[in-house]
Amino acid sequence: MNFRLDGRTAFVTGAGRGIGRACAIALAEAGAQVWLAARTREDLDKLAGEIGRSARPVVCDVTDASQIRKAIGALPELDVFVNNAGTNIPEPFVEVSDDHLDALLNLNVRAAFIAAQAAAMKMIESKRRGAIINMSSQMGHVGAVNRSVYCLTKHALEGLTKAMALELAPHGIRVVSVAPTFVETPMYQKMKAAKPEFAQWVESRIPLGSTGKPEDVAAAVVFAASPAAALVTGTSLVVDGGWTAQ
Repeated sequence: MNFRLDGRTAFVTGAGRGIGRACAIALAEAGAQVWLAARTREDLDKLAGEIGRSARPVVCDVTDASQIRKAIGALPELDVFVNNAGTNIPEPFVEVSDDHLDALLNLNVRAAFIAAQAAAMKMIESKRRGAIINMSSQMGHVGAVNRSVYCLTKHALEGLTKAMALELAPHGIRVVSVAPTFVETPMYQKMKAAKPEFAQWVESRIPLGSTGKPEDVAAAVVFAASPAAALVTGTSLVVDGGWTAQ
């Protein structure tokens, strides 16, 4: 099976930290030239230094439609797009403020839609049979207490993945979501430090007994991007240790 990405160009949003960072490293290790997009120059420069010559940092705020369209439009070509930027604000449903609702919808849905659209247009324009990978979550398949808005946004992304896959298939573009469980990112580690009982509850819900590593998610992304996944589109790769099987 061919899991290599030699000669391919990849673009990763939210590449500075956590899952996005791991995806960028894994794609580069698989042979791709990787464009790294995030808001913080320092994070990008550090990551680019680790990856080496195949990395290209791009300071970009995905919630600014003109910025992300310009960044993707300026690429010479595009084969793999990892639509990773996103966030969460855990809180009870009845306490969700308009500001928090708007912030999550703006980043997790609107910005993700616009970025995916720009990526698809670039692939069509350059006649590349590419892959778009939307970073979803196990919460795009189930519900959870204190995560009403996050679940809303990730269910939306799952629906978008299916619709995009159907429309883009005639262009040879595959669209896949990757749906991880709780992963040991800086965001989760902060939560775990603040509420150890929450971390214990999380691990008790995962049949395999532990949270994920960013590299676990990155491996699924590399597979979805590679020729090995040539017949995989319109579906979700759930990297959840069995959470959604319960």
